[in-house]
Amino acid sequence: MEKLVSLCKRRGFLFQSSEIYGGINGFWDYGPLGVELKRNVKEAWWRDMVTGHDDLSTMPGAPEPYEMTGLDCTIIMHPQVWKCSGHYDLFHDYMVDCRQSKRRYRHDQVVGRWVEAKGQIVFATAGSDSDHPEADIERNALKFFGLRTKQADQLKWDGVMVSLTTVDDFSQVLGPDAKELGTLTEPREYNLMFKTIVGALGGEENAAFLRPETAQGIFVNFKNVVDSSRVRVPFGIAQIGKSFRNEITPRNFTFRSREFEQMEIEFFCHPNSSAEWYTYWRNRRFQWYIDMGLAGDKLRLREHDPDELSHYSTGTADVEYAFPFLPAGEYGELEGIAHRGDFDLRSHMEGKLDPESNPLTLELDENGKPRHRGSGKDLTYRDDITNERYTPHVIEPSAGADRATLAFLCEAYTEDEAPDENGKMQSRVVMKLHPRIAPLKAAVFPLVKKDGMPEMAQDIYRSLKKKFNVFYDEKGAVGRRYRRQDEAGTPFCITVDGESISDGTVTIRHRDTLEQWRVKKDDVVAEIDKLVNG
Repeated sequence: MEKLVSLCKRRGFLFQSSEIYGGINGFWDYGPLGVELKRNVKEAWWRDMVTGHDDLSTMPGAPEPYEMTGLDCTIIMHPQVWKCSGHYDLFHDYMVDCRQSKRRYRHDQVVGRWVEAKGQIVFATAGSDSDHPEADIERNALKFFGLRTKQADQLKWDGVMVSLTTVDDFSQVLGPDAKELGTLTEPREYNLMFKTIVGALGGEENAAFLRPETAQGIFVNFKNVVDSSRVRVPFGIAQIGKSFRNEITPRNFTFRSREFEQMEIEFFCHPNSSAEWYTYWRNRRFQWYIDMGLAGDKLRLREHDPDELSHYSTGTADVEYAFPFLPAGEYGELEGIAHRGDFDLRSHMEGKLDPESNPLTLELDENGKPRHRGSGKDLTYRDDITNERYTPHVIEPSAGADRATLAFLCEAYTEDEAPDENGKMQSRVVMKLHPRIAPLKAAVFPLVKKDGMPEMAQDIYRSLKKKFNVFYDEKGAVGRRYRRQDEAGTPFCITVDGESISDGTVTIRHRDTLEQWRVKKDDVVAEIDKLVNG
């Protein structure tokens, strides 16, 4: 992972936000290659899910034909949206503070082990930002007991590493950055929404929030989309956009950030067929990642256990990837596909539902009125053919654009060997990105800067540039130029040599297989288009 992070900065995939001022935790900037990679991921998702969707035919595995459309909603919405959705009351994590170090940790992400030495038993911990928690736990325990590394055998461990949530009494807990016991506070709620004020003269009554998800903008526009575009159930509304969560401890590169981008679909269907649609979207979204280059045992589809499900959900599955920063055998979520029933549309019609008692009853205030009133608008759907009126059920495939981009980077990073310009094998770093999402589709080289080769290479570059993002390079030995493009993930390199001047053909080199073949100059654009798009 350290090698990948280094490459991402060196080659311009990702930079720490505000780096010249020391950076700001949980925020990342995409560099010249990174912005192209992420844009290609989003465009591939939009093309495959929305614009390329065939509205007239039944997709493989789908119960019936369906339509797809899109939205782009505002980041700041009416505060009542978040009250009715449940985010205002329920969207929080628990945090603990250390009175000694003045640091803050997410309660469920602090891990530790019980250890005994010198007649004392303590729960030694490591912080939620630790890359090597077991090593940090041992180091903290040694420091607390006044032992050296060579005296580690004096530590008597009891049990495996567990979460701080399993500990009831904090008096024997050694905080991750503390020198004494009992410095951690009791866990308390911490709302994850970013708060802001709307209007130059606004006060607390004008408070609003940056959206923590893009889904609610789709739900509140359900009626607008039905009335304006004349779509019929079943249909899906897609949206790509920024979301914001004030994470207590953002960590693991871009995996958990405070500003991130989502690719979400809210798919509206008849209640009687919703189970079939859930299965369809679960399988289709999993297959998309495989088609884009994630495969093998690093990728899995995991169905949630019943005790993991939200009170309104009858099924949820996660597409998960074994990121290299996670412990062996652990997976991180790429996308969740949830069967949400009619919870969201009903909440925005009637008010926030009470998950603690009966999910079909409203939560009332002391005057017997709904605590968080809905819009009062009719968000039901009437089938213009059968005249049936009902509240559609929703299937929600919700993907993270940043997490998907990070997974593709992790999967692509490869170290192998390739011949240099003299045929000698040299080690290389290569980013084996799928051609559809690679930042650059091709690079064009003149073998030398004379004999008309640069002019021909520039003509080819300009003809490719009209259709693809490509790169021109005439500096240095051709082997060195190949390696620069291998690190950038460029799938194809086109070289103009002496033979090109005489017969009008050029060499195309494949990044992964190292295969080389010649094509006519006038056929290069068509050849690259076939290789990239199939």
